[in-house]
Amino acid sequence: MNLMMDSSSFTTTGTVSVLALLLFTLIILKISLFSGSTKKKYHPIAGTIFNQLLNFKRLHHYMTDLARKHKTYRLLSPFRSEVYTSDPANVEYILKTNFQNFGKGYHNYHILSDLLGDGIFAVDGEKWRHQRKVSSYEFSTKVLRDFSSAVFRKNAAKLARIISEDYVKSDSTIDAQDLLMKSTLDSIFKVGFGVELNSIAGSSEGTQFANAFNDSSAMTLWRYVDILWEIKRFLNVGFEAKLKKNIKIVDDFINKIISSKIEQGSKSADDSLSNKKEDILSRFLELNETDPRYLRDITLNFLVAGRDTTATTLSWFLYMLCKNPHVQDKAAKEVREATDAKDSTPFDQYVESVTDDALDKMHYLHAALAETLRLYPAVPVDAKICFSDDTLPDGYSVRKGDMVAYQPYAMGRMKYIWGEDAEEFRPERWLDQDGYFRGESSFKFTAFQLCSARTFLGG
Repeated sequence: MNLMMDSSSFTTTGTVSVLALLLFTLIILKISLFSGSTKKKYHPIAGTIFNQLLNFKRLHHYMTDLARKHKTYRLLSPFRSEVYTSDPANVEYILKTNFQNFGKGYHNYHILSDLLGDGIFAVDGEKWRHQRKVSSYEFSTKVLRDFSSAVFRKNAAKLARIISEDYVKSDSTIDAQDLLMKSTLDSIFKVGFGVELNSIAGSSEGTQFANAFNDSSAMTLWRYVDILWEIKRFLNVGFEAKLKKNIKIVDDFINKIISSKIEQGSKSADDSLSNKKEDILSRFLELNETDPRYLRDITLNFLVAGRDTTATTLSWFLYMLCKNPHVQDKAAKEVREATDAKDSTPFDQYVESVTDDALDKMHYLHAALAETLRLYPAVPVDAKICFSDDTLPDGYSVRKGDMVAYQPYAMGRMKYIWGEDAEEFRPERWLDQDGYFRGESSFKFTAFQLCSARTFLGG
């Protein structure tokens, strides 16, 4: 999703207000930082959140430029201190060593809860622990793994057929990202709810839900840069009015499915394991979780996590293959050899040859995907709130209420992490001398955490 802001919209009055607000922020920050203990030291100030707004169209490049100057830095804000780090040691401390001190906090919950409710990506504490425990068990079951594999294979064949028949043969332009978004949404929806959305084929109901879901996600993110969003929500105007309308479409669609599933369960309580019991919603119903709001929140959070990360990564992957045809050739050759399939094999038959054993042989493809995630992580910045005063491994302090964020996008471009060729797309960096895939620390390669099972568990 691209959120655009035109800097020309700042009027003279607005500029004066911004400068006044910035001066106020500087005064408050100076008072807060230098009152109390003088032994603590704080990360260097690299700018303000207003610099972020002025650089909004190139935001991640701007943040990367700052990261090249400071492994960890802070930006001034009228609301809280904002700390951004690209230091793997700090990342490990935030995500592992002292992870209980860093979470979503009220600020993130307040912004996200209209869409995500009390789902795992919006909450902390006991609600988070409960959902993580239950989800961790369910996502590790063979039934769900086999079901999701079958769903993705089927939809991959459908996607390949659409591209082949509707675009390649007619020699027309392909909007790959749009197709991948629809295909992934259809797959995740089937795994989550056990229902065929079929948005890729133009289903009217599926398309309406997909559009409302996309717009709700984008408008929710816009709240992070719109300081007046709460007033707009209260008055029900602008983006907030549209967001409310779109969330209602999403809720009505999902609640109808949940009600239908609960009704099916009450009518056929003695059903044996079947397709009805393979999707996530049905499996939670088997655990006697029948609160519609709880079921809505947990399944919608799964949908948000799976769709965006998968589709965005695959879009960048195809882009990088087009930019690097030698990588495309090597990956295609490896896939053909691993599956032992012929070019003339029908799509439906071909996807059946993509078994776990075949995937285990695709080391170069794995490396190319990892390299894509390194340079183009689906989540460029992941922000936490510090719950109590703390000191990071680099020796600098953070205060209770500070926003502390690590930056997968910037980290993927740091030479001190990846070497002098950090900005080059080179899958070979992930292979050992025998050509086997070689992983990296998840605190150095943070994008993998955000696009793997950890994503679905709200880590």
